[in-house]
Amino acid sequence: MTRVLVIGEINVDLILRGCEKFPSYGTEVLARDGFLTLGSASAITAVGLARLGTPVSFLGKVGADPNGAVCLNAMESAGVDVTRVERSKNLQTGITVSIVGSDDRALVTFPGSITALKGADVPDQLLEQFGHLHVSSYFLQSNLTPALPNIFKRAQTLGLTVSVDPGFDPAEEWDAGLLEALVYVDLFFPNEMELSGLTGMLTPGEAVRTLDNGRTIVVAKLGRSGCLVRNDGVSIAEPAIEVSPVDSTGAGDSFNAGFLNAWLEGEPVRECMRSGNICGGLATRRAGGTPGQPDRSEFNAALKAKK
Repeated sequence: MTRVLVIGEINVDLILRGCEKFPSYGTEVLARDGFLTLGSASAITAVGLARLGTPVSFLGKVGADPNGAVCLNAMESAGVDVTRVERSKNLQTGITVSIVGSDDRALVTFPGSITALKGADVPDQLLEQFGHLHVSSYFLQSNLTPALPNIFKRAQTLGLTVSVDPGFDPAEEWDAGLLEALVYVDLFFPNEMELSGLTGMLTPGEAVRTLDNGRTIVVAKLGRSGCLVRNDGVSIAEPAIEVSPVDSTGAGDSFNAGFLNAWLEGEPVRECMRSGNICGGLATRRAGGTPGQPDRSEFNAALKAKK
């Protein structure tokens, strides 16, 4: 079975649900409930992979603080190898506040340790121990971002396959060498907003055609509309599963885990799309990024029902 290395950010999520509106300065709004849980796109994807049975290790940095302990305990209990995560007294673990309304959410992030990882932390001696490399939050990890194209190239040279979820660009510049680096990437997982930012196209169909480089499988995550894949010059759509969502936090990251797990097992692209939609949909059953993620038996049951 392919061993996966996820390199990326780790932070806690403070989730406030049932907010009527986003507060403006000088005002206060009430939430129906709130709780602290493991956050970050990279960590949520890693946990999703582990729950499906994929061997996954994580490279990252957290503060030697209570929030860091919350994150690592959650990851380790799910089966993620965290021995390569550095705990530093000089860092403060990042925090994302997620304000969730009836139809959407807004995020406020204190980066903290999120930006601490650097290119020098990813030597060839580490990469060569794995068969696949996954990176999320390309733009958010500001000290790692400049090194990522070279890391992807080195990984490809060493025989690894590579997947990338760009995440949102807080600067909204949508550059940092990502589009040029896609020639080293096997799977690319943008959502609809990220597609628009990266390509300037108005529709997902136009955007995935723009990103078609003849090598990278572009997997557009479209939420309730399912997903759209561009592969070998052909676009394929797959509808989402029917689910009554509680919270969409991390659903796209859980989609990544489902798609990637199936792809690493050699499934055809259509099956990978179904797997991604199942994992992304089931993850919305409970609040937070990881509590609703399916284990292998839950996934298999949902896949059987889908067929």
